[in-house]
Amino acid sequence: MLILAATPIGNLGDASDRLRTALEEATVVAAEDTRTTQRLLQALKIANRPRLIALHDHNEKQRAAELVALAAEDDVLLLSDAGMPTVSDPGYAVVAEAAARGVDVTALPGPSAVITALALAGLPTDRFTFEGFAPRKAGERRTVFGALASEPRTMVFFEAPSRLSDTLVAMAEAFGEDRRAAVCRELTKLHEEVARGSLAELVAWVSAGVRGEIVVVVEGAPVRAVSADDALAQVLRLVAGGMRLKDAAGEVSRETGLASRDLYRAAVAARG
Repeated sequence: MLILAATPIGNLGDASDRLRTALEEATVVAAEDTRTTQRLLQALKIANRPRLIALHDHNEKQRAAELVALAAEDDVLLLSDAGMPTVSDPGYAVVAEAAARGVDVTALPGPSAVITALALAGLPTDRFTFEGFAPRKAGERRTVFGALASEPRTMVFFEAPSRLSDTLVAMAEAFGEDRRAAVCRELTKLHEEVARGSLAELVAWVSAGVRGEIVVVVEGAPVRAVSADDALAQVLRLVAGGMRLKDAAGEVSRETGLASRDLYRAAVAARG
């Protein structure tokens, strides 16, 4: 089978017993960076030296069929450099190929920068969305953040230290300076830090410079108070613009907090 294994995001003490056993027994390991995996084996004092196959963004599609063919005959352990594979890391194409070919896939759960940051941010955790890395180009970044301005769920982003200031400024412009957020730095490591505040406050905070691995957590937009009639009119406008009724009802539901099912039924009745 194909085994997805979460590796420590910083503190080696977070390596699970299941991960250690898997590394001790593995014959084939697909690794985002084979040098990082070799260092992990040494740090955990794993004597086993499995066959290491590089699996990264540039070769994943080409390697997927090969790895799945190997997994059909023997266990293949798939690792990213830190955290759970496939989450903003290589692995998705291999899992999809395995599912298509009927090859079993399982996971050894463990550390996750997304969930750790979400838990530490002090923002609502009941509903959230993971948005990965923000676009590098300013124009694309504005477009993405503009589309997320009315997102009611807590949002989680990865970001590089060198781009963090620009990203926070763009977030403040798109979401409003008063929107609450948290910047989580070096999670589980010696210099772990969580800076919480409004986006305006975090823009000022980051001006002094920041280093390390970064996760940004941003509060979702407040649900707007909209009457049922106004919400229905909004659904009908979206449908008139070419959106499917079900999708229009869902979008307005997310923005207003009104039930999607009720909006759908009301639109069907209004359309006769």
